[in-house]
Amino acid sequence: MIQFKGAYTALITPMRENGRGVVEIDYDGFRRLINFQLEGGIDGLVPLGTTGESPVLERDEQDRLIQIALEVVKGRVPVIIGTGSNSTKHTIENTKRAKALGADAALVVTPYYNKPNDEGLIRHVEAVAHEADFPIILYNIASRTGKNITAPVMERLSRIPHIVGVKEASGDVNQMGDIIRDVAGARKAEGKAFAVFSGDDALTLPLLALGGDGIISVISNLVPGKVAALVRACGAGNFEEGRKIHYELLPLIKAAFIETNPIPIKTALSWVGLPGGPLRLPLGPLDQQHEAPLRAALAGLGMEIRAVGIDPATVKVL
Repeated sequence: MIQFKGAYTALITPMRENGRGVVEIDYDGFRRLINFQLEGGIDGLVPLGTTGESPVLERDEQDRLIQIALEVVKGRVPVIIGTGSNSTKHTIENTKRAKALGADAALVVTPYYNKPNDEGLIRHVEAVAHEADFPIILYNIASRTGKNITAPVMERLSRIPHIVGVKEASGDVNQMGDIIRDVAGARKAEGKAFAVFSGDDALTLPLLALGGDGIISVISNLVPGKVAALVRACGAGNFEEGRKIHYELLPLIKAAFIETNPIPIKTALSWVGLPGGPLRLPLGPLDQQHEAPLRAALAGLGMEIRAVGIDPATVKVL
């Protein structure tokens, strides 16, 4: 049984313009990014999440990205695949495919736009977990889905077979504490692991101080070693070192969410010479007014900026 714990990266999907106005996936760049993550000491990888622009990826593209990730990682760290959608049927299909391709677990977001009631959400998760028969980490992010999973509902969900944790991005520290104490604590007492990851880089330190298990991070696309060091310091009880790293990273955390994720982080990766590239519509390039704070955050971390700005030319959708 894999222990899901530590610093995980919500991987971007690097892209490039093919010269005919179409944004294609940079598969070689994806390999480079994974190796960069492994060399940086990251504990796990999460491709095909929101940060990976999963809603605009075709099925064959998703399968190839999963295959590449598993091929490069070679079992060195867990690979959790984002498989959630607002369709129960499609979520089951996606999760079964991730399992068949050899992933270690699935990340299943709360159905978005539908805004299910609590009973509908519970039945959705039960159906996916039962049909896929595969470890699932839930993803609670009301800012994108319109539905918050409260601690009492999380308690019910945590009892479903194959549900092994949550990426908690409610932004509510009180709720995070309730889930760690009342949900994860109860499952631990029963001999069942239930991991609680922060889904917000700014709240990694508070979540770890409350007894959480780690972070599924956006900024670790760029600074995997720093994020891993923060988690490990706190895990060892060295919160003074954890605070030091937190404040060192805080300007980057703020800049990385100055616009819709993953616009800033992909821009930053491109600026420092790592695979990032343009975004697929409906996401557009970083607004020029936000370039200065992003540049300042990178400079503050001693990163050399090789190029500034992404070509804002309109691109076609595949």
